[in-house]
Amino acid sequence: MSDIRTAIDSLPSLRLTVDTKGLLAKKALGQNFLLDKNITDKIISLSLKGQNIDSFAGSHIFEVGPGPGGLTRSALQAEPSKMTVIELDERCIDIMRDIQVKTGNILEIVNQDALTYDFSFAENLPKHIVSNLPYNISVPLLTKWLYDIGAYQSLTLMFQKEVADRILAPTRSKDYGRLSVLAQLQCKITRLFDLNPECFTPAPKVWSSVLLFQPATQPLTAKEIANLEKLTAQCFSMRRKMIRQSLKAIKNLDSVCAETGITPTMRPEEITPEQFLQLMRRISKI
Repeated sequence: MSDIRTAIDSLPSLRLTVDTKGLLAKKALGQNFLLDKNITDKIISLSLKGQNIDSFAGSHIFEVGPGPGGLTRSALQAEPSKMTVIELDERCIDIMRDIQVKTGNILEIVNQDALTYDFSFAENLPKHIVSNLPYNISVPLLTKWLYDIGAYQSLTLMFQKEVADRILAPTRSKDYGRLSVLAQLQCKITRLFDLNPECFTPAPKVWSSVLLFQPATQPLTAKEIANLEKLTAQCFSMRRKMIRQSLKAIKNLDSVCAETGITPTMRPEEITPEQFLQLMRRISKI
């Protein structure tokens, strides 16, 4: 057994850690703690399997909202060269320091709001993000990472199941929307598994899902993503209307649409991510 695994195994149980620290989840921070090591180990093992790798050796892992550190422990046992946890809750920082004492300088602790943290710094190590995301900032964080998806090897993220359903939604479905288009163009996305609310403390009212995002071979630029966000926002804000209505300000809409296989009588939910991309590129040239 490696030194890092031995160090993690010597820590008190997650349940004891939470009880000792008097750590109660804060609804305002979107916290729901995952205390079952079998589940956190499963998240890491399925992520590795999905990427066809054996460990995170030689990589830098980032985790947002580690809470009591269950997923942190499982990720560290996958032997990354470095791991950075970004945590806003001071109570959880204390728990992270206990882990840091055992694991040494492999673990970096950042006490900051993840929405303001700069993930884009230059890095010699491949980057992975592994997180049970705080529910209240999960979509803004994902959107932020999609803008620079080429900087990462993978994102292994837990969402409310309804958000995961939106991300994976096919065309012509009620869940299909802006988030589906952006995520599916930027990544290959795999649903690893779903989690019952009873897996968490406290139990939320909804199921959760773990998704693996792997960057597309040729991801869009930040400018393209921004233009695509504007276009899809315009279309899906009038979801039930034909695009000839929502995009009526565009000159020569009929001819622009014809070049992409779209007809102006289509509704946004009928247009594929690739068609939205082609439409955006043609509109940008006008």
